Amino acid sequence: MELRLEGVSKKVGAQQWLYDLDLDLRPGAVTVLLGATQAGKTSLMRTMAGLDVPTTGRVLVDGINVVGVPVRERNVAMVYQQFINYPSMTVFDNIASPLKLRGEANIEQRVTSLAEKLHIDMFLQRYPAELSGGQQQRVALARALAKGAPLMLLDEPLVNLDYKLREELRDELTALFAVGDSTVIYATTEPSEALLLGGYTAVLDRGELLQYGPTSELFHAPCSIRVARAFSDPPMNLMPAQRVASGVQLDGGPLLDLALPSAPASTAALTIGMRASALRTVAQPGYVALPGTVELAEISGTDTFVHFRSAVGEMVAQLTGVRHFDLGAPATFYFNPAQVYAFDAQGLLLQAPVRGKGR
Repeated sequence: MELRLEGVSKKVGAQQWLYDLDLDLRPGAVTVLLGATQAGKTSLMRTMAGLDVPTTGRVLVDGINVVGVPVRERNVAMVYQQFINYPSMTVFDNIASPLKLRGEANIEQRVTSLAEKLHIDMFLQRYPAELSGGQQQRVALARALAKGAPLMLLDEPLVNLDYKLREELRDELTALFAVGDSTVIYATTEPSEALLLGGYTAVLDRGELLQYGPTSELFHAPCSIRVARAFSDPPMNLMPAQRVASGVQLDGGPLLDLALPSAPASTAALTIGMRASALRTVAQPGYVALPGTVELAEISGTDTFVHFRSAVGEMVAQLTGVRHFDLGAPATFYFNPAQVYAFDAQGLLLQAPVRGKGR
């Protein structure tokens, strides 16, 4: 199924929920809508589904404008943050409901197969209220998959689950999407989720579509600081700098040996961006030192996040393994200049790191 949005906007009262945007989604692929809360993800998804009518623009399905066509007349499957199931039906009947509506054959076999894939086959004769939140969300996912709709919309479906369940379901969904034919739209606030799902990503911010393309390309080459911020967790370190004859001078910090694309002298102001994972505690040839004072050190999973104050501002380093740092103690971190991003005075990307080099 081909889904295209042309000049779509959405205004509610005095509030602009979506600004004029064009989006041509890749058929049969997973597209992640990535952005913070109130970025416009749910509004865009509801417009795609037919739950909301755009203020302006067209929603084209296989070349036909479906604006105004009720959602019940569209072949769309949706999964929400909440665990929406039919409480009076067993798990089996919940999953089977779209198959029964279509009068399809081999319902028992298909329901059992989906339940096995989502590890809920042992609960088929129970009711949703007898299941945990994670199990109920699996039922909702199985029912959406059973519908076999050409367009599947998932609005932050894992946000209300605990960390372990989210990890398990992400892996399972990635595998299920890989073998399906549906065009999948998946909304999330988490960059890591977009990277795990792969496919394509549309980055949204305050109702604006900032960039759309293959997920890996957007991660490695965000077109602007706004996209880099949306696609970085922890946030990308941003440092004001100036273009000089010998490279790039960080304001209050070291000189970086960087050759940037030529530009008029009036555009000397820059912002240098660096992901937290690019910082190290051990120097290597060609690395630049960045001394500072530790303000916070926290362990998350198998990584340690160190927040420190340096001459170039507040910074965060993401270090592999469990590390110990004394608060208020001096600490020096190092980075390879080849691994930084350069943005111009308007916040647009000038240069990204060369992938596969400079680690």
